[in-house]
Amino acid sequence: MALRMWASSTANALKISCRPKNASSAFPSFYLSRYFSTVLDGLKYAESHEWVKHEGSVATVGITDHAQDHLGEVVFVDLPEAGTSVTKGSGFGAVESVKATSDINSPISGEIVEVNSKLSEAPGLINSSPYEDGWMIKVKPSDPSELGSLLGPKEYTTFCEHEDAH
Repeated sequence: MALRMWASSTANALKISCRPKNASSAFPSFYLSRYFSTVLDGLKYAESHEWVKHEGSVATVGITDHAQDHLGEVVFVDLPEAGTSVTKGSGFGAVESVKATSDINSPISGEIVEVNSKLSEAPGLINSSPYEDGWMIKVKPSDPSELGSLLGPKEYTTFCEHEDAH
């Protein structure tokens, strides 16, 4: 994991691309860093780079490996309290890294039933384990059909490759 993070950060810093400078626009364009970001099957993804894992009546939400890679080292996380309502597409918290502070948007609407309290003491879990220990909130969805509008793993990968190419 550490090697993957180092390689991805180095590729981003050096702006290394797999596309030759004089290649035609028909040549596939993607950045080396995409090879190092993980996209998991079984999750849904928002274009704002949050992921959702829906299990039973609860959906776990966090930011993607791609997002944490672009943020860099996370040093602070601001999350709401359990019992707070979230709305799809609206901000529910913020992540501060050594590079920037970014809002976190909710990919679904509902009530927060649990907040990952470990992140207040160890915000770096978002970098080291974005899909497991670095989860942010658990939500009881008010409209589970909203999950259908999110991207699957293949669509999210394509979205990230396209986004990084521009």
